[in-house]
Amino acid sequence: MEDRNESVLDMTALIAQMHRCSELLLRLNAMPEGNRLERDAVLTELLGSRGARLHLRSPFNAIMGNNIHLGENCFINMNCTFLDDAAITIGRYVLIAPDVKIYTAAHPTDAGVRWSKMNKWDGFEYPVTHTLPVSIGDRAWIGGGAVILPGVTIGEGAVIGAGSVVTKDIPAAAVACGNPCRIIKSIN
Repeated sequence: MEDRNESVLDMTALIAQMHRCSELLLRLNAMPEGNRLERDAVLTELLGSRGARLHLRSPFNAIMGNNIHLGENCFINMNCTFLDDAAITIGRYVLIAPDVKIYTAAHPTDAGVRWSKMNKWDGFEYPVTHTLPVSIGDRAWIGGGAVILPGVTIGEGAVIGAGSVVTKDIPAAAVACGNPCRIIKSIN
């Protein structure tokens, strides 16, 4: 979904993937946490890739599913939303607290540009959309209610404070918080 000027065939494939993701999320979010084998099967079908020992609590929301790549032993708590129009890559042993939002899509701020090249699909006109991937390094910890914006890389072992809005890259072994998120100390 780099730009909504894609061909009808591309839009058809994107819409089909969104519908597939929606159906899988309905199944996943309706399953009790104790149904580990069933949940793991749905997560394997939903995600682009995943490591062993994934623990993802419901409810969980995504738009594509297949652009999410999770490393080994990730913990994702309830009420998280991953807007994965582009790749979201999360390393090994990452902790993600409740209500975290990760966004890879944005629109131009100028309304004239935003609506200059529309793609109409099923009666809805989509605006210009730009995407940038998000990457979170191994052993990072993302605090509750944090929002991670498109194009951000969070380094290995970094800690993002609760409620932070991460607009820029955060280096490895940094503790950062606030709106906008700023480094407050280094771990070492």
